[in-house]
Amino acid sequence: MPGMAASPRIFEYIQLPEQYELIKLSWIPPNEKEDLSDYALRMCERIEHKTPILLGVSFGGILVQEMAKHIDVLKLIVVSSVKSNAELTISMKLAKTTGAHKLLPTQWIKNLESLALYVFGPSIRPKVKAYQKYLSERDPAYLDWSIDQIVHWSQTDPDPDVIHIHGDKDVVFPIKNIDTSERFYTIKNATHAMILTHHAWFNKNLPNIIEN
Repeated sequence: MPGMAASPRIFEYIQLPEQYELIKLSWIPPNEKEDLSDYALRMCERIEHKTPILLGVSFGGILVQEMAKHIDVLKLIVVSSVKSNAELTISMKLAKTTGAHKLLPTQWIKNLESLALYVFGPSIRPKVKAYQKYLSERDPAYLDWSIDQIVHWSQTDPDPDVIHIHGDKDVVFPIKNIDTSERFYTIKNATHAMILTHHAWFNKNLPNIIEN
């Protein structure tokens, strides 16, 4: 599952051994006032296999954790994401009470460069135009909903079975806020865009992570 506003194209460089069937999910329009749990249940209807391995990037990582509350999964992997609302940034936690986040999406939808920098982090600034091709989900209502679901995510305790892969240079979800005690893999010098920039690491290590 790709991150907020991102298309499945962010996985275009991921290659797994032949025994795995890679299904790339995409975002669906949220219903009016739909909460994340109900959205996750609808997304589960698109899962055709029993006990799948779910992998989600950024907000997609939050979504697959909610999906796993509705269906049985073999493995649950989050990339450049968080495992509980305690791992959100201070600004995101403040936005929950101030509502400041509701002022931002309209600006992003008008400025694709700003959206790209927010989704992938400022490290992609030199290549921002190249990264814009991955941002296919730009509907203002969807962006409003997505940001609201992130700042209001209710999960307080991490799922101990979640496998977490994170970059030590991630500024969207800084690693200093992340619980790295269990089932955690750090990719050095990797940013929030590491599913693209460090795809070689994933191609080499994901099969072992899945099997162990």
